[in-house]
Amino acid sequence: MTLLVGLLGLYLVLLIIWEGFETIILPRSVTRQLRLTRGFYQILWPFSAAVARRLPDSQRQLYLSYFGPLSLPLLLVLWAQILVLAFAMIQWALPYGLDRLPGMNRFETALYQSGVTFFTLGYGDVTPHTRITRFISVLEAGVGFGFLAVVIGYLPVLYQAFSRRETIISLLDARASSPPSATEMLRRHSEGKNMAGLVTLLADWEVWSSELLESHLSYPVLSYYRSQHDRQSWLGALTCIMDTCTMILVGCAGNPEWQRELQWQARMTLAMSRHTIIDLAYIFNRKPVPPEADRLPPEDRAKMREALTAAGLPVCDGPEDDEKLDHLRSLYEPYVNSLGQFLMFTLPPWLPEAGSSDNWQTSAWDRDTRHF
Repeated sequence: MTLLVGLLGLYLVLLIIWEGFETIILPRSVTRQLRLTRGFYQILWPFSAAVARRLPDSQRQLYLSYFGPLSLPLLLVLWAQILVLAFAMIQWALPYGLDRLPGMNRFETALYQSGVTFFTLGYGDVTPHTRITRFISVLEAGVGFGFLAVVIGYLPVLYQAFSRRETIISLLDARASSPPSATEMLRRHSEGKNMAGLVTLLADWEVWSSELLESHLSYPVLSYYRSQHDRQSWLGALTCIMDTCTMILVGCAGNPEWQRELQWQARMTLAMSRHTIIDLAYIFNRKPVPPEADRLPPEDRAKMREALTAAGLPVCDGPEDDEKLDHLRSLYEPYVNSLGQFLMFTLPPWLPEAGSSDNWQTSAWDRDTRHF
């Protein structure tokens, strides 16, 4: 019995060390298998999402915004507790290794000594007597010291990745409204006679998609982090960009000079964005599910084309163009819809919300400045 407990403790130590290495340090691919970490989020997130569904809409996003930042410390605490327990199991399995404290049995003494050693407190009231128990105590102290050091170094990296992600999302507000929409993105650039500037914008979003893929594969917990502003999210921004690329690839009537270069960049950005969304869907084991309601029904499609034509950007509207539009949408919409359902993100509309203002146009103190 004691041998089995000791072996189980050894297995838990190796498991947590590998989990921490794989989660924090190791650059990972989409095929990795995080055992304990994956199970932790598979239990905690559905519970949190179930609670969120019972809350009013005004409180739901605020509640969900706490999940990502809180889940990480909870995971680290879980790792630390399992390590302390595992080393205590190893010490308990070794005979005559530790003195028994008054009022405690042998396992309670081992658990206390393990906690003191792991957090390097060094009270000295329980000391190991044999070579193997001394070695294990020194090893646990080293693991505990390294664990705390990794945690301290891990958090700044995580928040730097979050900050880089949010910077370009905030820039989308004035260019595509809040929440962002492809129609408003194209309309504003057309009215500003800056369609050629979309090439640079989409190139920046191609790089952003690549960085999002790298950071969220390495640290999947970032996917749960909500944006700091209302009506914004990383998934909504990515969907808007893919919608915009789709409309550009459908083409504009008249074949202006800037269209060829813009379409090439739109194709590259759509490819990178789709790669990102598919890999993230795989990370969370989310199969593609088409939206129950069409995001761009025929009546909205007509309104979109009417708005773009009025802005000087007539969009191709033949039957073959509709087929191309639907085909391009089918390449990514099932994936963003599946992730949106899982993470409880609302996907952005194709058309801007009637009467809505951009986030930058309003505040708690100023009146609406939409005519700025």
